[in-house]
Amino acid sequence: MEYRERIFQQEGERFPGKTYVEAVLEPAFNEAKNHLLGPMMAINKAHLIMLREQELLTEEETKAIARSLVGIEMEELRRSAYTGQFEDLFFQVESRLLELAPDVAGNLHLARSRNDMGIAIYRMVLRDKLLVALGSALYLKEHLLLFAQEHAETVMIGYTHTQQAQPTTMAHYIMAVVDLLSRDILRLKNAYQTCNRSPMGAAALTTSGFAISRERMKELLGFDELVENSYDAVCGADYLGEAATAVQLAAINLGRTVQDMLLWCTQEFAALKVASPYVQISSIMPQKRNPVSFEHMRSLLSSSAGNAAAVLTMMHNTPFGDIVDTEDDMQPYVWKSMSVLEQMYRLMACVVGTMEVNKEGLLERAKGSFATVTELADTIVRTDHLSFRNSHHIVSRVVKEAMAAGMRADEISLELVNRAAREVIGKDLVMTAEELRLALDPVHFVKIRKLPGGPNADEIKRMITQRTTTLQADAAWLAQEKQGREQMWKELDQRIADWSVG
Repeated sequence: MEYRERIFQQEGERFPGKTYVEAVLEPAFNEAKNHLLGPMMAINKAHLIMLREQELLTEEETKAIARSLVGIEMEELRRSAYTGQFEDLFFQVESRLLELAPDVAGNLHLARSRNDMGIAIYRMVLRDKLLVALGSALYLKEHLLLFAQEHAETVMIGYTHTQQAQPTTMAHYIMAVVDLLSRDILRLKNAYQTCNRSPMGAAALTTSGFAISRERMKELLGFDELVENSYDAVCGADYLGEAATAVQLAAINLGRTVQDMLLWCTQEFAALKVASPYVQISSIMPQKRNPVSFEHMRSLLSSSAGNAAAVLTMMHNTPFGDIVDTEDDMQPYVWKSMSVLEQMYRLMACVVGTMEVNKEGLLERAKGSFATVTELADTIVRTDHLSFRNSHHIVSRVVKEAMAAGMRADEISLELVNRAAREVIGKDLVMTAEELRLALDPVHFVKIRKLPGGPNADEIKRMITQRTTTLQADAAWLAQEKQGREQMWKELDQRIADWSVG
């Protein structure tokens, strides 16, 4: 049994063991004092107000506890190191309150538990971080809309299966990114609404026999709703999983766009030029302008998605009960993933908002590309009333012959098209040379595609206007939510301050 004695000598024989402190308690304490202390004190203040209003505390008891709350040195707690004297920050704060008001401070814990209190703290922290992420998402959306407005007529080739497909515009592509981002914003807002529900009053699991007011705690802490079922209030973790899922998908979505833009920065694509603040030079190759901002975005967004996925993995196959898995251990992963996503939103806005687009080069590439020949097939259907399949066969022969001859698309002649037509339908086409020219013009291709959601410049501008209206509504909602949080803190602080000097 010597090995057991050696472990006890190293770890100690009382809680907490040395390695348990290093691996679990100390990291959790540091996270708590950096992220959880403010919400913890807000809950203490709100609970005191509610207890007094419900006449569960006397006026004298209330004032004594208020003075003890005001007497807590927040900065001192934030600077403190984990010593093992207290299991966690909650017990350290409670001990300090008891020192300041030894006779009555223990009544502050009346009809509540670390369970409902802890979940309320986590929800308060998460909702604030969601608001920060949403603010940066809206910042990116604003800059993407401005960029799209600038490039409503910047013609480029669109790609499917990584191959040249059809002419479109840079704005058309960016507006697709905007709509993707808009759905991510909606998912983050939904996660916020799920998160912003109060578990207070659930106590350990089954509420309390004391006549507290769960509704008043909800109001005081700025929650929109209650988590009504008290078992669900302390055991449910889907608010956390929903936020992680929204962040994971948002990081993946933005990463796909980053990958495209990184490719478009190559000399071979020559579509984008990243501004100097966001590129690095080579230590040996003088010609290099490395778009490292996009590279970092790509890898960091992957880390954001990975941390979010870790939350869902940690949640998997855990019991439906009050467990540390969904509390101390998971929360930092959500915070980190959301923080990285929020930073990447801001960085993406700066990079996209300052980069240059090679408009002339993109247009010239589109003119020479066979990406326009879909419109050639459509034009033949209109002018000659052929079935699309026969028209497709004709154009397919034209493309094969032109490519074999090393021709560009805009070098295709009417004679070449008629030669293919004679092979397929046995006669020349009614289509004129001018109609052929227009059919192969990428600018014309884009102009006539003005169905809802198409790349036509007027349709793009309509979409920009509509998305801008939505952006403004979301920004107003965000400002209102932030104002509500600020008002909550002011009212709690003022009420406690008044009692502490009364």
